[in-house]
Amino acid sequence: MTHVPPPAEELRLIDAELWQLHARSTQLLTRRAWLVARLSATAQHWPPPAPAAPAAPRPEAAAPRVQNLLLLLGGLLLTIAAIAFTLVSWGHLGISGRALVLGAITVAALAAPVPLVGRGLRSTAEAVAGLAFALTVLDAYALHAVALTGVDGTAYAAGASAVLVAGWTGYGLLPGPAGLRLPLPVALTTAQLPLLLGAVASGSGRYGITAALLVTAACDTVVALRAPAGPVRIIATVGAYGTGAWGVLAAAWLSWTAGGPGSAARAAALLLFAAGVALAAALRERAGKHALGLCVAVGLLVVTALVGIVRPVLPHTWTVPAHLAAGIALLGAVRADRLPEPVRRGLALASAAVQALAVLWALPLLLLTVLGPAGAAGRVWSGAPAGAREAVSAGAPWLPQLQTAPLVLAAVAGVLVLGVRDTAWRPRALPGALLLGWAALMVVPVVLDLPYPAALVVEGLAAAVLLTVATRSVAAERARTVTASVLALVTSVSLAFLALPTRSATLGVLAALTALFAAGSPGRRLAPVTAPAALGFGTALACAAGAAAGWAPQHAALLVLAVPAVAALLAARAARAADARTAVAVEVTGAAAGLLAVGLTITDPAMLSLVLSLSAVIVAATALRADRRPAAYAATALFVLAAWVRLAVWDVTAPEAYTVPVSVPALVIGFLRRRRDPRLSSWAAYGPGLTATLVPSLAAAWTDAHATRPWLVGAAALLVTLLGARYRLRAPLLLGGGVLVLDALHESAPYLVQVADALPRWVPFACAGLLLLAVGATYERRIRDVRRVREMLGRTH
Repeated sequence: MTHVPPPAEELRLIDAELWQLHARSTQLLTRRAWLVARLSATAQHWPPPAPAAPAAPRPEAAAPRVQNLLLLLGGLLLTIAAIAFTLVSWGHLGISGRALVLGAITVAALAAPVPLVGRGLRSTAEAVAGLAFALTVLDAYALHAVALTGVDGTAYAAGASAVLVAGWTGYGLLPGPAGLRLPLPVALTTAQLPLLLGAVASGSGRYGITAALLVTAACDTVVALRAPAGPVRIIATVGAYGTGAWGVLAAAWLSWTAGGPGSAARAAALLLFAAGVALAAALRERAGKHALGLCVAVGLLVVTALVGIVRPVLPHTWTVPAHLAAGIALLGAVRADRLPEPVRRGLALASAAVQALAVLWALPLLLLTVLGPAGAAGRVWSGAPAGAREAVSAGAPWLPQLQTAPLVLAAVAGVLVLGVRDTAWRPRALPGALLLGWAALMVVPVVLDLPYPAALVVEGLAAAVLLTVATRSVAAERARTVTASVLALVTSVSLAFLALPTRSATLGVLAALTALFAAGSPGRRLAPVTAPAALGFGTALACAAGAAAGWAPQHAALLVLAVPAVAALLAARAARAADARTAVAVEVTGAAAGLLAVGLTITDPAMLSLVLSLSAVIVAATALRADRRPAAYAATALFVLAAWVRLAVWDVTAPEAYTVPVSVPALVIGFLRRRRDPRLSSWAAYGPGLTATLVPSLAAAWTDAHATRPWLVGAAALLVTLLGARYRLRAPLLLGGGVLVLDALHESAPYLVQVADALPRWVPFACAGLLLLAVGATYERRIRDVRRVREMLGRTH
């Protein structure tokens, strides 16, 4: 518990604390003054600072870089000189001279790096070694050009590259040059050529060349796995991926273009060999970053190889299902616990990739089934199609290879349902399975070319089932609910277009869809989607019913207006249930239906006026809700528009007939606003209402040849002016007075003209002269006053 001292004791403590602080402050200030004085006295005896020496120019290049550049340039110049000697000056020497010169230079270049490394000149040794390698290539070229001209060039290149690889490898492993970084990478780079060139030279064909590429990639893989980190491993990795990808693509093309089982088996053997190399590398690199990618490649290569064997004897329609079956079979290896984790994950990803490609293959048929019926909008009630294909394709050619699309989609859906058991992935897999199952069901009528009524029934059942699934899904299954509701909506729209070719199908389908989505609206979760959908299909049903009854579009608009009325009732009910999303969605749909009704009557002014009036009634009823009071403005605008259209139908040209219905509500609203808020300006309250009538009436009075309208306008303006003066309101006073003055001027204009004609011609000039004299006198008086003020100030000074 905190002890609070008496006031007297607390005051004593505070005074003591303040005294201590004052004493400490005085001590610190004294010490500070002494230190400042001491430093000032010492600074007078310090010598002046010496001028800074100019900074030495900074070199733009480091010494090692200069060294390496010089060595590189020297090696390149020597290599160019050797090439020029070999190609140009070769013929001036005899056989012995040629051999002696090239041999001596090559031996000297190969021997020079050893003492250079011993003396610590490693960079110089690297440059000389590079020159030596270039000389060995020139030696091989010279040997073929002089002594072995009859040997095939490709075969000689293959043998020479193999010899150079062996020689450079051995040279790089010798004790003297073993520290050099150049020999082994150059040998490994050249090693990419012997097998490929040998296969080309031997005429082994496409299979032999592909095999050479894959074997070279396998050798590179072995080197990459066994070599330590450094340039050799990097070059081996690049070579393995480069030649391996080239060989795999070539083998896959051979498998795809194989014309018989024999050629397909050879291509499959090449693919399986590549898969074995990749699997061995993945098992060696279990924890490496390449293991997963290699295992994915293994799965894809196995699928391509196995299906490639049987593809030549399969019908074209079963090619994709065969690949899909092989891809699904990979999942069996995924469940093998003896396989390492990267292998299982890679095979699972490979299986997923195969399944995704199969789904993409079937996607065009699904798009044709869903979007194709929209083409019927241009041939409404033209007659029932012969079958489902004609209904969705509109006569476009059919692709027979898509016959197995439903099987592919259903198989992938089954894999998602049965194969994905992980608790983290299963909630994501089930909506995907639902989507694929829906896609398979949608394309079945088109693939089987079912009769047109059967296609309608299948899509209708699909929409009903999807809506049921969405309705009965629990709140935790949000993804499945959203997927099912969206698919139900897409299916219903496609079904509505599919039903357009016949009158009975159109009316029946639209009525069924309206009832279906209306039945799914009571649930609060789906109401923001199902209620607007029901209203939308109800709008289409109203238009179709009017057309079926032979009504003109403007008469069918009266049926369409039933939709906004129902929407207003549903929105009010949703608002009472605190479901704002449903209320807004329903109101937007009702407003769209109302705009459609207005658009249908645009060519009939009398019916347009009636539709605007009914729409105004609906909007006014909506404005009765506490949260929709601003809708009263829209209702007023609709009432005014309806009145204007009706007046135009009656050939009424008096502007007051159009403006008074606007001014009266505006003035009433302004009066109510000023009564709630007395600080509101009269311009904001009454200005719009008064301007809406007075200004058009004044304009009409100025062009009216009779006196009745000007007198009435003047009387109205006088009344407004008096009311403004009585209640001290600026807007009525100024607007009424201005209109009254302008109206009086217009009415008095003839008399003013007569007076002007009766005056002598010199009167206007005399008036102008008097005006100028008055202005001049005023100007002179002001100048005089300024001078007096200046003189007074001068005397004061």
